[in-house]
Amino acid sequence: MPVGVLLNAAAIFLGGLLGASFGSKIPPHICKVLPAAFGSCSMLMGISNIIKMQTMPAVVLSVIVGTIIGEAMCLETRFRQLGGWMGPKIASLFHAAGDGDEGVLTDFVSALVLFCASGTGIFGALQSGLNGDHTLLITKAILDFFTAVIFAVTVKHLIAFICFPQLLIMLALFFSAKLLMPVISDSMLNDFMACGGILTFVTGFRIVKVREFPIGSMLPAVILVMPVSWVWTSWVAPLLG
Repeated sequence: MPVGVLLNAAAIFLGGLLGASFGSKIPPHICKVLPAAFGSCSMLMGISNIIKMQTMPAVVLSVIVGTIIGEAMCLETRFRQLGGWMGPKIASLFHAAGDGDEGVLTDFVSALVLFCASGTGIFGALQSGLNGDHTLLITKAILDFFTAVIFAVTVKHLIAFICFPQLLIMLALFFSAKLLMPVISDSMLNDFMACGGILTFVTGFRIVKVREFPIGSMLPAVILVMPVSWVWTSWVAPLLG
């Protein structure tokens, strides 16, 4: 039973609805301070995953090539367009005003990557499916709930609906864990976590408005890193050694 996966998705959905519905009642000074706190937490979660890196050249290569592929596919722009298209439709369901503001779309992409491509969440889903340990996902659900509340103050109900792609991704990982884990080496998994950690870390910079990293375009790195890590450790490293 994917308890942790369901709790995490429910936390995002509930947090998004509460933030959109009652965000105006949160004092402005709290709304101003909390993104800095959540951005710092995102950076901390990223660092905790980055330090697990075992094959730095493979991770660096994956991030660079993945970002080039993502930019060539205009993924960041496409995610913004998706948010701009969904926003008014979801707002109409709740009889609220839709918002296609550039800052809102930037926050939407940040939240999408943070909730759906977190190395912690992906590893938590695999761990949950493999041995039934939901601790990591439950911990992430607590953080995601409050993060969704704050994001939803500006992005509104659109945040709540990020739970659906997140749920599909995490369920797929949960149910495929027993098939995937036997063929994934420790170094591949650690490099994967490190790559996800880099995305989570730079998302933190984006949340606190330090720099607008193209995190939507960086997503292909997460797909590339495991095969690149395997090729590097199996073929390249022995040749260099």
